[in-house]
Amino acid sequence: MSVQKPSIPQGTRDFGPAVVARRNYIFGIIRRVFEKFGYAPLETPTLENLSVLTGKYGEEGDQLLFKVLNSGNFLKKQKGDVIKEEVTPDDLLAGPKKVLPKIAEKGLRYDLTVPFARYVVMNRGTLTFPFKRYQIQPVWRADRPQRGRYREFYQCDADVVGTDSLLCEAEIVLMMSEVLNALGLTEHTIKINHRRVLGAIYQALGGEGTETDLFTAIDKLDKIGREGVEKELAGRGFSEEATVRLFDLLGVAGGFEEKLERLLAGFVTAGVDADNATADGYKGLQDLKRVLDYLRDFGFDKFENLDFDVTLARGLSYYTGCIFEIKINNVNMGSVSGGGRYDNLTGAFGLPGVSGVGFSFGVDRLYDCLEELNLFPPDTATTTRCLVANFDEEGERAMLPVLRQLRETGISSELYPETGKLGRQFKYADAKGIPFVLLQGSEERAAAQFKLKTMSTGQEQTLTLAEVLAQLQA
Repeated sequence: MSVQKPSIPQGTRDFGPAVVARRNYIFGIIRRVFEKFGYAPLETPTLENLSVLTGKYGEEGDQLLFKVLNSGNFLKKQKGDVIKEEVTPDDLLAGPKKVLPKIAEKGLRYDLTVPFARYVVMNRGTLTFPFKRYQIQPVWRADRPQRGRYREFYQCDADVVGTDSLLCEAEIVLMMSEVLNALGLTEHTIKINHRRVLGAIYQALGGEGTETDLFTAIDKLDKIGREGVEKELAGRGFSEEATVRLFDLLGVAGGFEEKLERLLAGFVTAGVDADNATADGYKGLQDLKRVLDYLRDFGFDKFENLDFDVTLARGLSYYTGCIFEIKINNVNMGSVSGGGRYDNLTGAFGLPGVSGVGFSFGVDRLYDCLEELNLFPPDTATTTRCLVANFDEEGERAMLPVLRQLRETGISSELYPETGKLGRQFKYADAKGIPFVLLQGSEERAAAQFKLKTMSTGQEQTLTLAEVLAQLQA
């Protein structure tokens, strides 16, 4: 048999112990903040039925779904003695949309929000509403891999369903801010917008093209620039006059409240009725103002990190209200978090009228930011606090009860598994970042004492076991 060179699929990665420890540091901070705000943990399957996933992410999102081929001979189905062709030549000629349902019924989850909506509908009889949950699991997207963009990556979601209170949006801003500051990512911008504001902008353009085409193009503004957006809109039926009007509205300047007022004036000029509380733009601007008021009442003091970004669109088609995104300003990286309000996501599964709002952190991008900025604590990757040196067979037996006491006291410890030279054992401790080495030769054993070596300084102290335990717990 030929020797195969091992590899992993493009866009995926292995994580060694040091990297996993750093990722767990990020997970730990996010999990603690979520739980502090009253969110409970939830997990859903890796596989979802394609009927659950498709149609929720827009046309481009549907193209990024990983489909899983049906098991067995999916081209033919046998019933008794009769073998039936599942995929016919006519199906092949008709194209992928005709063939796909016959060969693939399942897919890898694209995000955590749609599976959450499916879970809510399936378990609505047992849930207490409003229902707040957080979820930390991997998702998969058939995207082109590049820096900060992977085909397999973790999301950390927090969602609440069963309420349309804008208090939830305000608390999302608070959670975002608390996580980022706890990680040391103080140079950040939390961007917020509203889908109804975008809807009013669409109305102000005179109804050319479609809302979806407009939102999709605006969502690419950071990537392809104004010229690229203009070209894309022209190709989708928007006139040059409409495009000029669009960028006039998108270009409003000033602080949060100044932008609210100027946009409202712009909508009135364009014929959007500000006196009608149901008008999309007016309602969206009122919602944003209410979120701002909640944050002030909370005592939020990081308004320099909060930006009303009229160009923020978020490509996912299920958003209906406030939308969020986070950019780390001192790292060349895409958004590290995003989310928004969805008023009828559960309606696709037979439970209409259940409003929800949530957001997600992309842990992989957060990791890259912390690594580039050197923000990981130096002891993050340290899992063992004390290495017990192994002199000889007699010493090994004598140190086993000591090792047990260290662990019972809550001190992560390990005994070097082989007897031998101390130099090799010190080198092992140094390579693993173990801060202390505990030694007991024959002389120390006779005196019921130990030597505790601090690896960072080389200092050795002669201590009793009680003193060792006290120092390692400090």
